[in-house]
Formats: sequence, structure tokens, C-alpha cells
Amino acid sequence: MDASREMLARIIDHTLLTTDATPAQVSALVAEARELGTFSVCVSPSMLPLTDDLGPLKVATVCGFPSGNHTPTTKAAEAAESSRLGADEVDMVINTGYLKAGEPHLVAGEIAAVRAATSGLLKVIIESAALTDEEIVAACQAAEEAGADFVKTSTGFHPAGGATVHAVELMAATVGGRLGVKASGGIRDWATAQAMVAAGATRLGLSASRAILAGAPD
Repeated sequence: MDASREMLARIIDHTLLTTDATPAQVSALVAEARELGTFSVCVSPSMLPLTDDLGPLKVATVCGFPSGNHTPTTKAAEAAESSRLGADEVDMVINTGYLKAGEPHLVAGEIAAVRAATSGLLKVIIESAALTDEEIVAACQAAEEAGADFVKTSTGFHPAGGATVHAVELMAATVGGRLGVKASGGIRDWATAQAMVAAGATRLGLSASRAILAGAPD
């Protein structure tokens, strides 16, 4: 059964991570998120702290974004500062090169460093479109081992693409409900959003939230 418009809205991280985003656009994002009833807004660390009236909204930000090729110490410092500046949730990007090199323990290590520096909820972006199924499983296992709260498909910036139903299904099967699963990247319509939820996504990262929710059936 499809999620209702209200149910879907409540699992959306309403997102603005473009490199040229302005404070005025972030304020508009917050106002729109409150109107739509989304779970949170997700913005770049440089936009923190948010001074708008957030109401019930949570604040999410990103870490090691978008490449993931930052040192664990740098990622941890960024996460710590974002937490201090009011981020309730941090979405960190892993170093996918570690997986490609067959060293998932290094991925677990960097996640653990960020986990220790983050006071709130931690989501781990694995760039699933750039990984094999075996690497997706290894990344999810590393995230769970290191104490993350969610695994997340994509930054939305990788040339390999964003979320797929297959990746979400595999991630959900791997974490078995012990972690949440966030689908993000390339979700632009109601049907795709519903397909991600049906595949096991418990959170959606969307920049086109208004258009997607407007596609809900009457």
C-alpha cells in the first residue's frame, strides 16, 4: 500500500545542497519545509546555525561532502562543529576508494571517528550507484559496526547516479531494520518516491519535495 501524502512528507529531508545556495534560499527552504510538513531540512554546514523559526523541523547537514575524500580527522572535526552549531543529524560521505581497495575496516574507522564527534543522529552516504552489490553490503556492515543510525544511497552529485530500487532493497536487507535506510539522489516524482519506500527506505532526501508531494493521488 502506498504511503499517504502526509506519511511521505514526514520522512522527507527537504534538501538544498547546491554550491551556490544563498542564505535567503535556505530561509525559503525552511518556510517551504514547514508548509509541506517534512521531517527536516538538510543544508550545507556553512549555513549553520539556522536562525529561522524551525518549528518542529530537525536540522540535517553533510560531512565530507560530496567526494568523501577527506581524512577521518577532518570529517570528525566538521561533524563536531556542525553539531555545535545546531545540526540534529549529520550525513557523512564515506571514502569509497577504501571499499574499492578491499579495505572496509578503514571505512568503519572513519565512520567511528565521525560517530564519536557527532552528538545527534548519523547517516552514512555510501554512493551505492558507484559500488558493486558486494561493496554495498560491505559498506552497510561497516556503518552498522561503527555505530551509525542510517545508511544512505547517494550524495546526488556522483556521475554514476543516485538511488535505485535495487540498492535500497539490498541495503535494507543488509541492515535488517537495525539501521534506517535513506534514499537520495534522482528522486523527482511521486511514483519513484513510493517505490523507494516500498523497497525499504525509511527516509527520503529530496530537493523537489513540493513537486513530488503534489503528485499524490487525490
